[in-house]
Amino acid sequence: MATNGGLVPDENDKKAMIEPSQQRRRGATALDEARLRQQAIGVKLRQMFDQVVNEPVPDEFLEILRRADNKGPGSTSGGA
Repeated sequence: MATNGGLVPDENDKKAMIEPSQQRRRGATALDEARLRQQAIGVKLRQMFDQVVNEPVPDEFLEILRRADNKGPGSTSGGA
């Protein structure tokens, strides 16, 4: 703190007053960067999800579904 009776801030006092605001700015900048990274990850995940949703269903899988539908709930065939 001030070594001159506290009337006029010395260089150490000035430095102590400036540093917290610089730390806040660095903290805000780091927070902004984290938000941007998080947003970019979210965009990429949505793109990947959309790609998967829009992929065609393989014919083999469709055939399995058709066979399951043909058996129906009242079917008693015991095939495996």
